[in-house]
Amino acid sequence: MRIDKFLWAVRVFKTRSMSTDRIRDGKVEVEGSPVKPSREVRMGEEITVRQGPVWFSYRVKDLPKARVGPKLVDDYIADTTPEEEREKAAMIRQSRINNTFPQGRPTKKTRRDWNKFIG
Repeated sequence: MRIDKFLWAVRVFKTRSMSTDRIRDGKVEVEGSPVKPSREVRMGEEITVRQGPVWFSYRVKDLPKARVGPKLVDDYIADTTPEEEREKAAMIRQSRINNTFPQGRPTKKTRRDWNKFIG
């Protein structure tokens, strides 16, 4: 199975075209080296996927015939992401939740304050 189809089938990416684009951008590595979307995946290989500043690692257990349901993903890949990467992802997720920026267009006073701060 092609790696772009595999990553889509095990729900690492939402669409197959997103999977292909990320692979072409060099954000997916197999055994530590960048790959092409057409590369064949073998059982037991280590796949590393960069999503933002975080590198997620997966080990291939088995190859699915088609896209699998969320409950069956664990039958095909094992998450081997290091703990420090998981903590980094959790910290980023928490910072997005605590984002206190106002929504919508800034007021005139806010714009003036920004201009004073920037200089």
